[in-house]
Amino acid sequence: MASEITYFCKIDRSMQPAIFFKAKSAEPRPLLVALHTWSYDHSRVYEEYAAICKKNDWNMIFPKFRGPNWTPEACGSDFVVSDIEDAVAFMKQKTNVDPNRVYLVGGSGGGHCSLLLAGRRPDLWAAVSSWCPISDIAAWHRQCINTPRFAHYAEHIEKACEGNPMESARAARECLLRSPLSWLANAPDLPIDISTGIHDGHTGSVPVSHTFNAFNVLAADKDKVSEEDIDYVVKNEAIPPALAKKYKQDPSLDGREIHFRRQSNNTRITIFEGGHNLLAFSAIQWLAKQVKGKKADWSVGKPNKIKTDSELTK
Repeated sequence: MASEITYFCKIDRSMQPAIFFKAKSAEPRPLLVALHTWSYDHSRVYEEYAAICKKNDWNMIFPKFRGPNWTPEACGSDFVVSDIEDAVAFMKQKTNVDPNRVYLVGGSGGGHCSLLLAGRRPDLWAAVSSWCPISDIAAWHRQCINTPRFAHYAEHIEKACEGNPMESARAARECLLRSPLSWLANAPDLPIDISTGIHDGHTGSVPVSHTFNAFNVLAADKDKVSEEDIDYVVKNEAIPPALAKKYKQDPSLDGREIHFRRQSNNTRITIFEGGHNLLAFSAIQWLAKQVKGKKADWSVGKPNKIKTDSELTK
């Protein structure tokens, strides 16, 4: 099925590992670039992506991109960006990739990196699906350092950015450069779907404010969610009464209630019943509808026939 390979990375002329899956068809097939979570590397949590790609005969690469996010070379660095660029180039060389259907997906730390690459290299992708992402590294550092059970994530950020961003101007700048919020404005035409569970930040480690703030960078002014309303959701794990409404069910979400959903320009936000979750089936089903250069397809999906609901704990 999927196998481990190495591929050439230009930034330091190294060979970096990845999990690789090649479609069987001789015809051009979609490419899924899937990204690992914050504390893992390419050796874990790729199986769901690989199973769905096998079922649909897609190409897939699941790169290490410098591993867990506690070294300066990881955590959204230039090494990370370059490695993912090279992963796409490798797959185009080694497999029969449809250039109009190159997709990026990730959750948690992979959600952070998927939004970062959306902003830094929007030209590479037909669409990007990001789940429970970290969109502001310095903000997450502050949130984690004040929450004992998540304080280790603040330590990771200090190692990656080589200092405490609340004390060091250099570390603060590194946080800024590694944050999707600094780059997303570069991707106004790229279809981007951003989703998270309403209880994240309580049952999980990333407050839903990160998802709202990423959406706000790309949304039209009339569609942005106010800071007051975002604060209400973060505090109460509920949608403010003025924004609450009944949404059409999306079968791909496995029956989970949609608490808030809004499309603006080429971006959609979904706040669903859950915590720090990645619904891989839903992500890939939406990506499969998107074609580079065409208007985003926001239609709801179909029921999940493969169990792919991951509770991302790291």
